[in-house]
Amino acid sequence: MWFSESSVTEPLHYRYFMPITLRTATPADAGRLAALAAVTFPLACPSHTTDEAKAAFIAKELSEQRFAEYTAAADRVVIMAEDGADEPAIGYTMLVFGEPRDPDVMAAVSIRPTSELSKCYVLPGHHGAGVAGMLMEASLEAARAHGAVGMWLGVNEENGRAHRFYGKHGFGVVGMKHFTVGDRLEDDHVLERAL
Repeated sequence: MWFSESSVTEPLHYRYFMPITLRTATPADAGRLAALAAVTFPLACPSHTTDEAKAAFIAKELSEQRFAEYTAAADRVVIMAEDGADEPAIGYTMLVFGEPRDPDVMAAVSIRPTSELSKCYVLPGHHGAGVAGMLMEASLEAARAHGAVGMWLGVNEENGRAHRFYGKHGFGVVGMKHFTVGDRLEDDHVLERAL
């Protein structure tokens, strides 16, 4: 397991004195992850994205079936944040290992071998409580453990909150790529950092 022993057995305490624990998700967590994604994905979309487009993307890419596939895949790691065993997941990240498939990303990313931070989401009620930072640190650790020396991600150019968060964690803009939600092509910045 790629977590340090302390990050598993000694939960950190944040706002409301909730113990936050992180763990690698399994296919058994697919339903909880899909429920979390259905709430958090729309928060990252630009204001002009229609509800229908968000719902279609969630159904296609963030369903329980898709998360069962993601958590079982050898080239991915999904990390969950929880604040109690019986509670829903409160945040997650998903890493994808290997060369980027998008030609714009391939041209922009310069640190290899690389890993993609494909997803990084936290429930709104837990924003500002340190959960996203914990997930980021665990994701960087997991990427290093898989042999990556760099990490990249795509973030919508209009998502200022995400840009500030990733900037605090050492990511900088290195290029542009496109991301489709519904029938609209969005412009995403490609961000990268060394590990």
